[in-house]
Amino acid sequence: MTVQVKTWGNSQGIRLSKELLALAGIQNNDYLEIELIDGNIVLKKARMQHRTLEERALEYGGRLGPYEEYAWGEPVGREKWQV
Repeated sequence: MTVQVKTWGNSQGIRLSKELLALAGIQNNDYLEIELIDGNIVLKKARMQHRTLEERALEYGGRLGPYEEYAWGEPVGREKWQV
């Protein structure tokens, strides 16, 4: 299959046929990994694995929050605090 690189906004893109994508098991909105191997561009379907909230929090030191309360001080001007 031969495709042509075309301008797409400020980038360049190619169109892949629906049949080719179906054969590769790729659907609309799937994520792809792109690699350059020996001068060739290789596309692979990304294996996205669901991560739990705790696993995601590990990227931020394991803290899920809520964090410590912030003291905003007394009302100033026409502020009125509702308790």
